[in-house]
Amino acid sequence: MNTGSDGPDEAARTAGGTGADGEDPGAGLGSRAPEFVKARRALHLSWQVGVFVVGLAVVAGGVVMLPLPGPGWVVIFGGMAIWATEFVWAQLVLRWTKRKVTEAARHALDPRVRRRNITLTVTGLVIIGVLVGIYVRKFGMVAPWKIEGQ
Repeated sequence: MNTGSDGPDEAARTAGGTGADGEDPGAGLGSRAPEFVKARRALHLSWQVGVFVVGLAVVAGGVVMLPLPGPGWVVIFGGMAIWATEFVWAQLVLRWTKRKVTEAARHALDPRVRRRNITLTVTGLVIIGVLVGIYVRKFGMVAPWKIEGQ
């Protein structure tokens, strides 16, 4: 069973050149297991299974935390980081995610985008305030489920 963690995967090898961010797409990919583990195939395979199971448990815990209180996405990315210590596909996913988050942060800090977001937020708050004012004027300070005689 070749998990692709013994070296760069075929896609990264055949891509050649450098990535959009100026780094070699195949640089630093592969297993980070200790050399004595990589030297023995059975031990390396069991190491990979252990890393996969631990990463899966962390990712599953993060998925459970999405609807429940807790840092769901942080835990999911922590599980992906655990997988990335051993599997090339997880390393590539984390690189892609980091690139997209960096682009989104740079876009969000653009002054025009910030002005637009602030304008939309203020407009939304004004609309909500007007609707709450209309409700209070018509029904008073009564919860919607206790309105009688409408």
